[in-house]
Amino acid sequence: MKVLIAGAGIGGLTAALAALRKGFDVEVYEQAAELKEVGAGLQLSANGTRVFYELGIGERLKALSCEVGGKEIRLWNTGETWKAFDLGKVSIERYGYPYFTVYRPDLLEVLVTAIGRERIHLGAKCTGFKQTDENVQLQLEGRSVGGDVLIGADGVHSQIRQSLFGQDRPQFTGIVVWRGIVPMEDLPEPMRRMVGSNWVGPGAHVVHYPLRGGRVMNFVGALERSGWQIESWSARGTTEELAADFKGWHDDIHTLIRNIPVPYKWALMTRPPMERWAVGRVTLLGDACHSMVPFLAQGAVMAIEDGFILARALSGAVDVPTGLRKYEEARRDRTRKAVEGSAANIGRFHHPALADPAQARDYVTHEWTGQKVAERYEWLFRYDVTKVVL
Repeated sequence: MKVLIAGAGIGGLTAALAALRKGFDVEVYEQAAELKEVGAGLQLSANGTRVFYELGIGERLKALSCEVGGKEIRLWNTGETWKAFDLGKVSIERYGYPYFTVYRPDLLEVLVTAIGRERIHLGAKCTGFKQTDENVQLQLEGRSVGGDVLIGADGVHSQIRQSLFGQDRPQFTGIVVWRGIVPMEDLPEPMRRMVGSNWVGPGAHVVHYPLRGGRVMNFVGALERSGWQIESWSARGTTEELAADFKGWHDDIHTLIRNIPVPYKWALMTRPPMERWAVGRVTLLGDACHSMVPFLAQGAVMAIEDGFILARALSGAVDVPTGLRKYEEARRDRTRKAVEGSAANIGRFHHPALADPAQARDYVTHEWTGQKVAERYEWLFRYDVTKVVL
């Protein structure tokens, strides 16, 4: 079977490697001229790292990642700290696999090396496709390529999705997100901790965690703000503007902000979950069909799961359309729940009660108790891509 993949992001490359492991012929087409840093860091919980160990690249990825000891909640102005949950050895003992924080380019490089660079075609912009009962033709600028199945892994602005279902109408969430990378050596020693921190406050929150073996700290700050609605991960901002957005926050936050060489910002948009992803020999995965706000740390992991399940479904199906239907049926409800869980965290991280220290303590204690945390995360972390019924 010849598998064509539009998009060489994390989901597309995971799908490519999983399909290769099933014995398929795979070609990946990416419009960018190079695979460069986009989005900086990401978190891979056990349900995601399981995929990479199953595909034989877990240890290679581990060598480039961090295994944080746990997650903590911190109050925006006082810095008061609560433990959310343990990770490290606990993740392996409880879920069978580790929890990694990863620099996105490092993960892409591990995937590209495992797939083979000759299968990844850069500077290949997708313009659409044509399909018959027997095959599908992916149309690129200046040429077309043929195969048995086409996977649209081309992100939130997916050309494949538009060709299948028409233009979408994303809605602005009212939230702008900042991101940046801080060299760990530029931070005071007490801030160089191997944990994931989530600072919560009225109308905003900040997440930071170590990457690249602890050499850098990833920073993500989200706040409710109108007047800027560009959905791009490559729009540059200034440290002055970022600092102004978090005026009054703890000194640790401003220490991080001051040491970000180049901060980037993007407007968060939402799209309603799709009822259908596949038509004939063409389907979607990842952000192309279930984009979500980044407040559950599962956007990349959902695309990783998609890629593995899709290869399984195609491998075991009597024909391509049947395999794509089985993939979609296996993934629709889970990804919808993840989309909804991510959105629900906006109110949880930005609650007005966090403005008052006395109320904030009660609120955090209520929202991040063991049972509440278990309800939000256990169903995610325990998912086993190898055992899902197709």
